[in-house]
Amino acid sequence: MKLEGKTSMAATREAVWAFLTDPHKVGQCAPGLESMEVLEEGKRFQAVVSVGFGSMKARFTAQIEWLELDEPNRAKMKAHGTAPGSTADATSEMFLTEGEGGVTDLTWTADVSIQGTFASLASRLMGSMTQRLTGEFFNCVKSHVEG
Repeated sequence: MKLEGKTSMAATREAVWAFLTDPHKVGQCAPGLESMEVLEEGKRFQAVVSVGFGSMKARFTAQIEWLELDEPNRAKMKAHGTAPGSTADATSEMFLTEGEGGVTDLTWTADVSIQGTFASLASRLMGSMTQRLTGEFFNCVKSHVEG
């Protein structure tokens, strides 16, 4: 499943970059995040996230790795998560550009694959759930970087 979006923030690219590439800072805005552990500074980290699809909930343990970091322009990461009876894989990329009036434009893409128990539920509910969760996430990020 391919996802994409764009948002603007009243902050410098450097400020947006610093927030979004710091696992502990961005973790403050990640819906369902239970814990975050840096495994290799600036490269790999692990997160435990609770995800609900309708009446079902799962607790995923995910390994996340930065694949490319081009500060403060572009970053690419991959994630692999497991939960009882399910796996999730994602590759995500963000692009930061300077907008008008000191605004930073953030364009992002994600390619997500879910296998196992949650796969059929995810395919039906992912669209509306993704919009809600990404909206919450970016509103939180904005409040941190613009504040």
